[in-house]
Amino acid sequence: MTPTPTLALILPPDQAPDRYLAVARGAEAAGVEELWLWEDCFGQAGASSAAAVLAATERMRVGLGLMPVPLRNVALTAMEVATIARMFPGRFLPGIGHGVLEWMGQAGVRAASPLTLLREHATALRALLAGDELSVQGRYVRLDRVQLRWPPAAVPPLLIGGGRPKTLALAATLGDGVLLAGDMPGDPLEATRAAVEAVRSARAAAGLSAPCAVIQFANVRADASASEVARLAAAFGEAGATSVPLLALDDDGRPETGDGILRLAATIGALRA
Repeated sequence: MTPTPTLALILPPDQAPDRYLAVARGAEAAGVEELWLWEDCFGQAGASSAAAVLAATERMRVGLGLMPVPLRNVALTAMEVATIARMFPGRFLPGIGHGVLEWMGQAGVRAASPLTLLREHATALRALLAGDELSVQGRYVRLDRVQLRWPPAAVPPLLIGGGRPKTLALAATLGDGVLLAGDMPGDPLEATRAAVEAVRSARAAAGLSAPCAVIQFANVRADASASEVARLAAAFGEAGATSVPLLALDDDGRPETGDGILRLAATIGALRA
């Protein structure tokens, strides 16, 4: 029997930052157990938003999917993740990835080899979060005897965004979970199945047997019925997703910017109950 994936709510950057805390509190009150943010150029910053939402709530896990690695020195990423993980143990789910390459170009940080950068960043981040002292001279990541003063007592899972085969393979072997966006080409369920198979194959080839989380972002109408939401979650679960964060859409198919997101939160909470 296929396990039912965790239903989660997405709090997108289409919501103004000053609405984040009220929406997060409302989602937790509705019974949502997992809330996902993402860092959108040039909107809300990811780590500060996640920390604020965690501080404003009591139980809900908060995922950050994702932080674009070209914007950050890996030492800063490690400091941010470690700080939040220590303040809110067991509740923070950090994710990293390429970011939107056009936006990286606008910010003047687009890498000639995004895959190399992501590999170096993820490898160094894991070592730093484990408390290791690290010196490395890579193509992009260069550190000289860097060690966190306050590494997390319980290291959170490292999630890596992917879509194309090489990035999926990297995410599968260096991460504890893979983030899949909801805008992959073709049929969404078939795209999820293909991605899950690529992840499993890469982990098997690397000799990794531990479970790998698959977080599949998906879109749904803010006013979708409980049965519609349940069917969507079950379909992605059958395709291999372990968590399905949902983005509420308005009647025109755009991300909800009003109270519709709380209506979807109520539906998710009711299904969980």
